[in-house]
Amino acid sequence: MKVSTVCLIPARKGSKRIKNKNILKFDGKPMIAHSIQLAKKSKIFDEIFVSTNCKKIAKIAEKYGAKIPFIRPQIISNDNSTDIDVLEHFVNFFKRKKISINYICYIYPANPLLKITTIKNSFKKLIKKKAQKVLTIAKYEYPIQRALRMGKKNEIQFREPKYKNYTSQKLINYYQDATQLYWYNLKKIENFNNFERFVTYGLELKNTEFVDLNDKDDFKKLKIFYKNISN
Repeated sequence: MKVSTVCLIPARKGSKRIKNKNILKFDGKPMIAHSIQLAKKSKIFDEIFVSTNCKKIAKIAEKYGAKIPFIRPQIISNDNSTDIDVLEHFVNFFKRKKISINYICYIYPANPLLKITTIKNSFKKLIKKKAQKVLTIAKYEYPIQRALRMGKKNEIQFREPKYKNYTSQKLINYYQDATQLYWYNLKKIENFNNFERFVTYGLELKNTEFVDLNDKDDFKKLKIFYKNISN
């Protein structure tokens, strides 16, 4: 059996900084519902799956159209578990069932700023570049070479003093993970052990198009950004 292109949404129970973040109500529906519905509207995926260790999250995900192939083991559902752990478990589960997958789009659940065009354009880049991986990125707003740090007595110092007189125009741009999605081409990946060596490309977003949701201030920022794109 072959399922060519799938969406995988990781949604474990146990978020500590924002309680129940993945099913927290946002604009009238659970957070995870936004990711599921956007994935469905993109019309790219043969199947949309949610990997979760929580029956409540599973029930909500199914309500909005995702499939739950298993309840994720607790050993890869704790604070030390990584996205690679989740991906490997998912891929191996389907290998054991002799179900072949070509492409996985790993979409985060608390992601209402995600756009359908972002899903489509990042997939196009994966195919065009013959890459192993494509992720969403955003340019750091301020040059990281001119970052400041606190000394032993809390005095402010340049982290890299040699750049103190450089203008922004003379410095190399650096980018951060925009924490929306990762595409993987499984036809070019044997395993995820050396993921940092994958041939990887980025799809650049504006800094107002994403929020890495970790605390209450991030949640306030998300509401502001979401209101702007919704108008």
